[in-house]
Amino acid sequence: MTDAPIARAKRPAPWRGRKRVKDARGKFIAVRCTESEYASIVDKATEAGLKIGSFLRSLAIGDAGPRAARRPPVERQELARLLGELGKIGSNVNQLAHGLNRDGILPGFPEILAAQRDIRDMRAALIKALGRGD
Repeated sequence: MTDAPIARAKRPAPWRGRKRVKDARGKFIAVRCTESEYASIVDKATEAGLKIGSFLRSLAIGDAGPRAARRPPVERQELARLLGELGKIGSNVNQLAHGLNRDGILPGFPEILAAQRDIRDMRAALIKALGRGD
């Protein structure tokens, strides 16, 4: 018997096959700042909907870059979360209505219909606030 090494299948490196860009960012700039300065930069970048690097690049050269990661402002994130919660509530109301149609008995049905209308109105208002409605 020989102690020959076990042949392993060659796998390409994980970065191979990815698209390369002509203007790859290969330089790094570090800046030291105080806690309060850092908090201020983070707040302003969040308000602008950008990551910190993209925000600083936009201040320094006037452009965040074509691949800048734009994040929705906190208000939009909260509105989107509320829209999801309304969907869950609407699903529960729909299950109650389905039970009524199946069994024919459900106490407080007019209140449920009123709540359903209110939920529909809130959902429409949230969609409009997110800029997705008419």
